[in-house]
Amino acid sequence: MTVGVALNASDTLNQVDATVELAREAAAAGLRSAWFGQTFDADSPQLAAIVGREVPGLHVGTSAIPVFGRHPLLVSSQAQTAQAATHGRYHLGLALGTKLLTETGFGLPFARPIALLREFLTALRQLTQTGTADFHGELLTAATPFPARVPGAENGVPLLVAAMGPQSLRVSGELADGILPYLAGPRALAEHIVPALTAAAEAAGRPAPRIVALVSGVVTDDVETVRTKVAEQLAFYEQIPSYARVIELSGGRRAADVAVIGDERTVAAETRRYRDAGASEVVFSGTEIAGEADRRRTWALLGELAG
Repeated sequence: MTVGVALNASDTLNQVDATVELAREAAAAGLRSAWFGQTFDADSPQLAAIVGREVPGLHVGTSAIPVFGRHPLLVSSQAQTAQAATHGRYHLGLALGTKLLTETGFGLPFARPIALLREFLTALRQLTQTGTADFHGELLTAATPFPARVPGAENGVPLLVAAMGPQSLRVSGELADGILPYLAGPRALAEHIVPALTAAAEAAGRPAPRIVALVSGVVTDDVETVRTKVAEQLAFYEQIPSYARVIELSGGRRAADVAVIGDERTVAAETRRYRDAGASEVVFSGTEIAGEADRRRTWALLGELAG
């Protein structure tokens, strides 16, 4: 099992410079990968490309780019460029996004998300694998009057989806290389997510999919104070039906209930539970919430687990 960390340097004077420094520290601690979210601020594939270029050996990925408001041709260009820049260490994560952000931010109706995801992945895989596409779907078209291959990215780009519901898991098993579930505890992974995804991949004749579990967690002695902060930070997700469902399937009532917070022994044991539930990779997010000392303490432990 590999272990990585989500990097967040948005509250700095220069997000790119600060992110590179954090990535260097993560690699020095023994972590295997660094992941970058995507909202309306920094461009995550570009940030990943810079970090991957500056920190050799560290795998980098986006987690995850919403398909609404994007087009496969443009995302393919971003992803292949990042893959060439990092010499094969870039991983592209996609997401459905949310109704609130899609309709408020882009002015687009959050309509037929699963159908859009299927078409987006179909066109994107053509582009990243062959550098060409001739896809004419019901919701989007992706054709290449000019070549879309980026030299240096000939081996393609791993495609992952932030999928947790039955329909998105089916599409991901058929068309993607794996998933990026978030706030899905070991119970939800073992009993619902991994079996559904694996069955879909097997039915489609595809290899066993990757399960990159994103976990909100930190090593700290001040457990109750930190859990209160985490509860405030993650409350947004409780209003989104897909997250509310997976939190419940994990045995929790609130998002903070599935966060991994405690001393080294507690966090190590919980991380191994994710492995036993089927996760091939575990990525910790929100490790900065308890301050610099606890972030470094968390990364030290995760580096040991990655080794």
